[in-house]
Order: sequence, then structure tokens, then C-alpha cells
Amino acid sequence: MLKKVDIFVLKSFIGPLILTFFIVLIIQLLQWLWLYIDDLAGKGLGIGVLAELLYNFSLTMVPLAFPLAILFASLMTFGNMGEFSELAALKASGISLQRIMRPLIVFIVAISFVSFFFSNNVLPYATSKARTLLYDIRRKKPDINLQAGTFYNEVPDFIIKVTSKDPVTNRLDKIIIYDHREQRGNVSVIHADSGFMEITPDESGLIFTLFNGYSFNEVAEKNTSPDDRTYPSRKDYFGEQTIVIPLSGFDLERSGEGLFKSNASTLTFSELSYFIDSLGTAYNNRVNTHFSDYKSTKVYQLNDFSNNIKASRIDTSKIMRGFEVYNLLDSLPLVERKNAVTRAIDYTREGNAYISQMGESHLWEMRALKQYEVKWNEKLTLAFACLVFFFIGAPLGSIIRKGGLGTSAIISVLFFVTHYIISSFGKKFVEDGMVGTFTGTWAASYILLPIGIFLTYKATTDSAMLNSELYLSYFKKVKNYLEYFLKNIKTAIIRKDERVQT
Repeated sequence: MLKKVDIFVLKSFIGPLILTFFIVLIIQLLQWLWLYIDDLAGKGLGIGVLAELLYNFSLTMVPLAFPLAILFASLMTFGNMGEFSELAALKASGISLQRIMRPLIVFIVAISFVSFFFSNNVLPYATSKARTLLYDIRRKKPDINLQAGTFYNEVPDFIIKVTSKDPVTNRLDKIIIYDHREQRGNVSVIHADSGFMEITPDESGLIFTLFNGYSFNEVAEKNTSPDDRTYPSRKDYFGEQTIVIPLSGFDLERSGEGLFKSNASTLTFSELSYFIDSLGTAYNNRVNTHFSDYKSTKVYQLNDFSNNIKASRIDTSKIMRGFEVYNLLDSLPLVERKNAVTRAIDYTREGNAYISQMGESHLWEMRALKQYEVKWNEKLTLAFACLVFFFIGAPLGSIIRKGGLGTSAIISVLFFVTHYIISSFGKKFVEDGMVGTFTGTWAASYILLPIGIFLTYKATTDSAMLNSELYLSYFKKVKNYLEYFLKNIKTAIIRKDERVQT
């Protein structure tokens, strides 16, 4: 009996899980496309390049899609079971909610391990590939798209302008080409009444076939002083001419895979541990070195101050307790007193400048170290979030007893956004050094987990906390009380008016 129940619950959950997983993945891809559409548009990318880019970025979104899909699927599964009285039938048979959830808990634990394995092994490789390809695409120049009436300067060392362009025949009219390869300004210009443009098969050059025009070239004079130059020129007419303009930067140049090899997002769990240990040791050594340098400077100042104290024959024990500091200063001549104050101000400014400079350096090093620590913990928190969201979605679905995409989507997005906001603020606080790494990165987990435990308890005790009929009955009682209260007030006012009239 129980094995059949386990199989039934697993079958009811796996279908919605697969469906919601791909829905979440597609939504995340669309969001990513919306952010980077400007980098992809107009680059003339092939289907293969776009498919590779989308595939790699979709892999980077899998660990984040797992928790939301589990929350979504658990809400749908237990909501449908509650709506169609399947949960009530199982509970009437003596099977508790925890026993119904047991096979899914084992299944979610397995998914958590899969999520961690994916984050640790697949995610770094996919992130490196995706970021490298996106970087190469950003470097690639847009496809050549001459617009009529505007100067086009994307081709290196050339500026091109056409007056009109036929979209059907690709005929160009009134073509002007400025050649700046000699870096002497507009000394070489080609003008043609019409022509056609095409790109070489290997995309290494731009071929212009020009008709009825002329070329103007200013001849460079040699061995002539600037005051004696006459700037001779040459003008050649042609009926038809073909010129080839070399292209560079318009093809997709692929970078090596090690471009982002030291980035925290492209490292495995063990590699992150190594970086954290190395950076932490280097950070501590640098802090100790700077502190020693600063302390040695202050020791010199303190020794100099101690010598002045001994020379003045004042009780040093009282000086250190602060009783005769002013007496020591007043005992000095006016000139030495001014010098002492000036020297103290200079020492203070020098110390503050040193502390500020080293503080900024330490802050950037600490942030770099915290980024690796955050990524190290993030691999664990995303896997643990699968369990947290299940213990929120399963009991909540059994309480609300509403399946389908509508209600489940609203509740899932609400909890997921809450988890995302808490995680984002926690990471920000960690990188700024405001809270500890564990406190900030695990904040969403230890805030939402008690909610899941509370909802599981309420669902086990058949709580009606989210039953709409319960709240409607409360509203009806409040409405009846207000109507009764207003009726009594109206009656009292009428009786008062009658007494006044009599």
C-alpha cells in the first residue's frame, strides 16, 4: 500500500517538476536576452554561434532554476492533491502528511546533491565558455549597414557616404569614399554617381564596383618646408572602377578558454578553497606588514616624546596618566612649544594619510577575498535552497488546496523574489565587510527555513490559516457587528430628535 502511495506521489511530482523547470529556464533565458540584446543585435552572428551562446548560458542558470522549479512543482502537486481530495483520502487511511512527503524528501535530497555536483563541475566550465564567447561577440564589429544620407565610419581608415540606396537591387547612388590610410586628412577622395557593394567570400574585404566618377588625390611633397608647400593634386576620371577595402574586426575572433580562469564564477569548490586560503594568507601578511610599518613610525615619535619628558624632569607616571601633559607643554619656551604643536600636527596628518591609503588598499583586497568566499558558500546555499523551497511549497499547497499554474506561480514568484532579495543584500553586506560570510550568504536559508517548518506544522495539524472561507466568515461577523452598531446609532439619533420635537 505504502509503496503504491510513494509511486503515486512521485509520479504526481515529477511531471510538474520537469514542466516548471523548463518554464523557469526559458524565462531566465528571455531575461538574459533582454539584458544583452544590444550586444548581439546587428553582429551578423550565425545560428551555430547563437545556439552555442544560449546553450552555455542556459547551463549557468540550471542551479538557480532548480529551487524555483521545486517550489513551483510542490505547490502544484500538493495543491492538486488537496483540491481533488486525494490528500484527505490518504489522511483518512491513516497516512500522515510527513509520510506522504517522505519519498519526495528523499528525491529532493538527491536533486540537492545533483545541484551541488552541477554547480561544482558543470557551472564553472559553462560560465567560462559563455563569458568568453560573449566577450568575443562584444568585440566583434556590427555588420556593414550603410544608411542613406549618413557618414559610415565603422570601416577602419575609411569614411563612406551614399545619398540613396535601393533595397531591392542594392544599387548605391552618389557615393563618396574618404581614404584616411595615410593619416593626412581628406587628401584621397573617390566620388561616383552609382555603384554596388559586396563582401568577399572570406569576409576579409569590401568590394565596391563604381560607375561614372573620379578620384581626387593630394600628392605629398618631399623635401619641402611647410612655408613653401603648394599642395599639388591629381584628379582621375573613370567609367567603371573596382576597389577593395580591407576589413578587420568584422569577423568573430575566438579567444582562449583561459580568459576568465581566475574569476570566482569559473572555479570549482576545491579551487575556490585554494584561492580563499591563498588570498587570506596574503591579505593577513599585508595587513601585518602595514601595521608594523605604521607602528615603527609611531615608536620613533613616542621615543622622541619620552626623551623630551626625561629632559624636563617631570614625573613620567603622571604624564602617562595625563595629569601633567599641559604642564610639560607650558614649561617649554614659546618657539619650542610652537614647533612641538606643528610637529604633532604633521605627524597626525601623515599618520591619517597613511591609514587612509592602506585602508583603501585593504578594502579592495578584502572585497576580492569575499567574492571567492561568497561563491564558495553559494554552491552550498543553492543546493540547500531546494530543500527549503520544498518544505515551503509542499505544506503550503496542502493548505491552500489550489493547483494549477496561476496560484502556484504567484506564490512561487513571491517567495523566490524574497529569497533573491535577501541573498543579494546578504552578499552585498559580506563584500562590504558589514557582516560575516556565513551570516550574509546563508541569510535567506535560515530566514525562510523556519517558515517552511511552521507551514509543515500547520499542514500536519490541518490548519485553516489560508482557507478563504475562514476569513470570509470573519469578515461577515465584522460586517454584521458594524451593521448592528450603525443601526443602534441611527435608532438613538431618531429617538433624540423625537424628544427634542416634543
